[in-house]
Amino acid sequence: MKEISFEVEDCQGSFVRTISIDTLVIAGWTGRDTVAMEKHIRELEELGVKRPAYTPVFYRVAAERLEPTPKIQATGTQSSGEVEFVLLKDAGETFVGIASDHTDREVETYGITVSKQMCGKPCSRKLWRLSEVAGHWDELVLRSYATIDGERVLYQQGKVTAMRSPQDLLDEFARRDGRFVDGTAILCGTLAAFGGIRPAERFDIELEDPILRRSLTHSYAIETLPVVG
Repeated sequence: MKEISFEVEDCQGSFVRTISIDTLVIAGWTGRDTVAMEKHIRELEELGVKRPAYTPVFYRVAAERLEPTPKIQATGTQSSGEVEFVLLKDAGETFVGIASDHTDREVETYGITVSKQMCGKPCSRKLWRLSEVAGHWDELVLRSYATIDGERVLYQQGKVTAMRSPQDLLDEFARRDGRFVDGTAILCGTLAAFGGIRPAERFDIELEDPILRRSLTHSYAIETLPVVG
C-alpha cells in the first residue's frame, strides 16, 4: 500500500490529507472524440504498438509507481510522458489530480502492460474535490510542456472533453469488473502530442480550471540510465 500526503485545495482553503493507495489503474483509449482517439492510436502504431482489442482498456500497475517526485529514472532513451487527470477514492469521496503516464515506448511495442510498469508515474501533490469541478468539468484544460534538447515546447493541450467524463469512465471500469473503491487511483487517458510522441529531459504538466481560476501542476526531470546488455 502506498501512502501519499496530498494537499487538498477546496473553496474553503487547503489542508493536508494522507491517502493510502493500494490499486493503481492506467486507463487507455479513453477518447470521447473518436477521431482524436484514432489519431493517438495511429501515433502509437507508428511506434509499433498494436491496436487495442476494445476500448477503453484498464491496465493494472503497482501502486508504488504513483509518486509526487521531481525526478524519475528511466532505462534508455525511449521513454516519454503524457499528462492525464487522475481520479482517487478515499473515505467514500472522489478527488481529482494530475499525473504523467510515463511509459517505455520500446517495451510498449511488444507489451503495453509491461511498458506501463517500467516507469514511475509522477503526480501532483495537490488535489481537488471532484464535486467542486463536476458542474463545469468540460471547461477544464489539460496541458503539458516538454524540454527537448534544452528547449521547452508545448507538447499537449486540450480540454478534458477529449476523454470520457469521470462517471462515464467509471461506468466502463465497472463493466470490466473494476471496483472504484477506497484506495483506488485511475489515470484517465491523454491527448495527442504536438509533433508526435518523443522523449524529453523534463515534463511539466497542468490541469487548469478557468472557472475557479486555479491549476494543478507538477514538473519532473528524467534521468536516463544506461543500457549495457
